[in-house]
Amino acid sequence: MAYGNTSEAIEALAYQIAENVYLDVAKWHLYLGDAKLHIPLAERLYPLLDENRLSESAVNEVLQTMRIPIGGGRQQLAIASLIPNSCQADLMKLLEDYQDQL
Repeated sequence: MAYGNTSEAIEALAYQIAENVYLDVAKWHLYLGDAKLHIPLAERLYPLLDENRLSESAVNEVLQTMRIPIGGGRQQLAIASLIPNSCQADLMKLLEDYQDQL
């Protein structure tokens, strides 16, 4: 599917992330859409797709550098440490499928 502009493409990617990617905290699954993290993550990942630089290492770098404040902001953790490996694999598949649509 071709998107009219970058904003539409990022919104579509953010929707997919919101529905499929979650944080795992004490076996509780908090989907990124509910945590309001889907749009910031999509904004960081979209350039990898747009510039045809998608790779596991590039996605991992984005996940490692995106910091999530916890405990009222007393600490920050990399989002990578909160997304289970299986869900990160699902994210990679989602991104590959999405790139095929661009």
